[in-house]
Amino acid sequence: MVAQDIPKRVYPPLYRKTGDLNVDRLAFFHVIEQLKTQKRTGWTYHEVNTVSYPPSISDHMYRMAVLALCSSDVKLNIAKCVMLCVVHDLAEAQVGDIAPREGIPKAEKRRLEAEAIHNFVHEMLHNSPAAQRIEALWNEYEEQKTEEAQFVKDLDRFEMAIQASDYERREGTTTLQSFFDNSLPHIKHPEVKSWADDLEAERAQGNTSR
Repeated sequence: MVAQDIPKRVYPPLYRKTGDLNVDRLAFFHVIEQLKTQKRTGWTYHEVNTVSYPPSISDHMYRMAVLALCSSDVKLNIAKCVMLCVVHDLAEAQVGDIAPREGIPKAEKRRLEAEAIHNFVHEMLHNSPAAQRIEALWNEYEEQKTEEAQFVKDLDRFEMAIQASDYERREGTTTLQSFFDNSLPHIKHPEVKSWADDLEAERAQGNTSR
């Protein structure tokens, strides 16, 4: 798909609270279904031909959460890492998975996502303690200052790479090198880096056996 074929993104209107917490909270529970139904745009723009379908946003976050559970790094708060995994793309329920090739500046993407989180927290969840926990986790990931946030960022990179590997193995796809190039070299956490090395070794072995 060439750049000019990418449709202009249209954002749904932000929710306006009714004042009834029960009603507004249910609205939040409904809107996060979008994470299950919206596909990761990097794969849809690449037009991966799969037997099933491109992964959804929640597919991506779920595997990241399980990857976090697999870590043996005792310095990390793994429970927090799992929560960061399931919150880090939450804003995409409102704005979608904005890909770089759409040409939306990073600052504008950040503004749209922050606006979505603010809407969830204040309009839907009435700034409850649970809402504040979600907001704090999202901000922690965005700021990338804690070891847990940096670890989860590396899981985000690794998950993209292993998804590309899954397509290669299952579909015989041979045009996904950019997904590896844009993720694996940037991984810093030693354990995740070792997983990346294992993945590259597996790919190399698979390529030589074809």
